[in-house]
Amino acid sequence: MNAVTFLVKPASGLCDMRCRYCFYEDVTENRAVKSRGVMSRDTARSLIGKGLAYAGSGGSVHFLFQGGEPTLAGLDFYRDFVTMAENICPAGTHVSYAIQTNGLAIDKDWAAFFKAHDFLVGLSLDGTRALHDRHRRDAAGNGTWDRAVKALAMLDAAGAETNLLAVVTGPMAAAPSQVWKSLTALGDYPLQFIPCLDPLEAERGGESWSLTPEAYGNFLKGLFDCWYADLAKGRYVSVRLFDDLLRLLAGMPPSSCAAAGVCGGYLAAEADGGLYPCDFYVLDEYYLGNIHDVSPADALASPVMATFLSEGAKRPAGCDTCRYYPLCRGGCRRDRFPGPAGPENYWCPSMKALLDHALPRLQAAARMLFR
Repeated sequence: MNAVTFLVKPASGLCDMRCRYCFYEDVTENRAVKSRGVMSRDTARSLIGKGLAYAGSGGSVHFLFQGGEPTLAGLDFYRDFVTMAENICPAGTHVSYAIQTNGLAIDKDWAAFFKAHDFLVGLSLDGTRALHDRHRRDAAGNGTWDRAVKALAMLDAAGAETNLLAVVTGPMAAAPSQVWKSLTALGDYPLQFIPCLDPLEAERGGESWSLTPEAYGNFLKGLFDCWYADLAKGRYVSVRLFDDLLRLLAGMPPSSCAAAGVCGGYLAAEADGGLYPCDFYVLDEYYLGNIHDVSPADALASPVMATFLSEGAKRPAGCDTCRYYPLCRGGCRRDRFPGPAGPENYWCPSMKALLDHALPRLQAAARMLFR
């Protein structure tokens, strides 16, 4: 009995938008084959079958579809995928689905499908119309806020479970209260805020969207103040970072690998069936094999995975003496860079700023919510 999560890229890095900060576009530019096309039925069958075999009776398989833009694989791909999983899933094995989308393709048929098959839909919305349209543009260069909000309304009408994801850029970091007001005005949705990434191997801070640790720390402090003010009025809004901190304060495991400080919680699956240890590292040097030829167990036990996990387990300099380490765990490997005394985490000053500002209130909230 095992649990496995696949981050599936059924349309590889293909996308109908041209987001200026797209990390996966940068990833695909740094490997020998940029696009792996659209996942075939045979590859989907291998992924499903081997995933279910690895999970075994009583186990679970979670398929999280990402991109690029995963809806470009087409609705029929997902209908076929779910049907195959239903037909071969053994009794006692649990299968669940999620998708992260820009929303441009979402119509009533997509929304009804997501509801019918219990997909958790993550919709990308960057805070406010102005911030969103500044960086999240379609292939013609037009802003996409209105289309994303329209998709949200269709998902709501169908009763699909939806959360909202915002990429925190430098410009967004200057407006935490406006972002909070805008997103919470849309409805009661769980929120996730992801700090934007600079290009691989590039010096940080050189792009128009770049986010500095100081700016991110200020954003988190402002966001927390808005969150706590609503909590004090009786409105709890799920924010993944704050949820993880609350869980850790309550002695519970966090929901994300970054908050746990541990790599290896899933396998990324490209459209051709190639497996990788993380969606930040879908690069040639981290290739674990193809699902047509190897099992999830083979990929997880491979020497490449062992090296990846070993590197990920290295704690940044200063973690061993930091009073916030139990709540930070060293952060995500992708955010580490070489420092004079060893690896350092780029967002360490941001987390310290947040916890210096918010820890007593976080502790009070944890006591209230988990009593």
